[in-house]
Amino acid sequence: MKKIIISLGVIGAVAAIIVGGTYALFNDTETSAGNVFTAGSIDLKVDHKSSTYNGELCDKKCEETGSNLVVNGGFETPDVPTGGWAIYPNASLTSWTVEAGDGLEIQDHAAGDPHSGSQLGELDSNNSSIISQQITTVAGQKYRLTFWYSPRPNRAAGDNTIGMDVKVVSNSAVIINDTIGAASVGGSNTTWQLKTYDFIATDTNTKIVFSDLGTNNSYGGYLDDISVRTLNCSTTFPGGGTCALWEEKDLVAGDTFWTFNDVKPGDRGTNLVSLHASTNDAFACLYVNNTQDNENVLINPETKAVPQDTTPGTIGFGELSKYLNVIVWPDDGDGIHQIGETPLYNGLIKTELIQLSLTGGNTQYVGFAWCAGTQTIDINGNILCSGVGNQDDAQTDSFLADVTAYAVQQRNNTGFDCGQADLPGLERQD
Repeated sequence: MKKIIISLGVIGAVAAIIVGGTYALFNDTETSAGNVFTAGSIDLKVDHKSSTYNGELCDKKCEETGSNLVVNGGFETPDVPTGGWAIYPNASLTSWTVEAGDGLEIQDHAAGDPHSGSQLGELDSNNSSIISQQITTVAGQKYRLTFWYSPRPNRAAGDNTIGMDVKVVSNSAVIINDTIGAASVGGSNTTWQLKTYDFIATDTNTKIVFSDLGTNNSYGGYLDDISVRTLNCSTTFPGGGTCALWEEKDLVAGDTFWTFNDVKPGDRGTNLVSLHASTNDAFACLYVNNTQDNENVLINPETKAVPQDTTPGTIGFGELSKYLNVIVWPDDGDGIHQIGETPLYNGLIKTELIQLSLTGGNTQYVGFAWCAGTQTIDINGNILCSGVGNQDDAQTDSFLADVTAYAVQQRNNTGFDCGQADLPGLERQD
């Protein structure tokens, strides 16, 4: 109330002065701009770290496919006279954006041989420079970045350091960061070294960045033959069957944990999966939903074992499902069940909910062990699988299941139950 009275007095005094023909202004402006409220999020990511089948590890094979996404990765454009060099300050001729410094220096055998072709790139032109190129990517797809690096001939280690970053264009998040050549001394000629980095794109646009981190003196390390290509990884087991391993990402169609087309009694396998909930603590649900439980072609042993089963191709009539057992446990990251890792579920693979807690920014590993037969845990924590028994009725049958990962923030969700989540094919329990 005191402030209000003083303010009114000041206003009266100013009015009197104005009437008298003299203007005096008492003014004070305080501004708080750009105040932000941003809703938090739960960005659940899943990876498939390892898999086994009848004791054999999944054999991962990755292949680079498609064309090079980097334009002018060999610095062959524009053409520089043999023995010469030139500095280019913008991307109009080189396709490389100069983010800092005087520009990209392109040499043609000026001070050392390129890795291939006729030309190479140097980042310390007149001064330390940063160059970048934006490429179009697919979120969740894996890519392989390769390039060749050489220290500049006859230069000390401090001149040859290069920084490399792979960034998300939309938010500048760093996917890969590395420093190359920090201790490299240039010999009498170039000594090229291949650098290889695999990454998963998180957006539709990704930026490749190279920086001169050496002494700012116009002498820097060399680059050549920069490439980014799609990386497709297929996996097979020596004993048959296929699997797919992937890094942390959002699941998409085709991401399957197992595919086995010739399951026999006693077959067994393991899977190691990890869940990531970004920065917020979350409750996570793993939900297995049967999508097919089929009796396919009836053969003689099957009809003898279950003569009443005469409906091929009908969901719910297959017998394989009654022999497929799974144990799910919170794992320490090695994919091997141990004493103290209490199972979250132990029973037939069927429509089932598994609930666990995720700490934001940390990794939660989950182990799976499946068995075509009876599965038990011995006193040492080892998981055993037995195919003993007559399973003739399961021949030719097939079983398919979807695995869904679901997360909700812990805060304000005390007492959350996975049974109340809106998951496909799950009848809500209100």
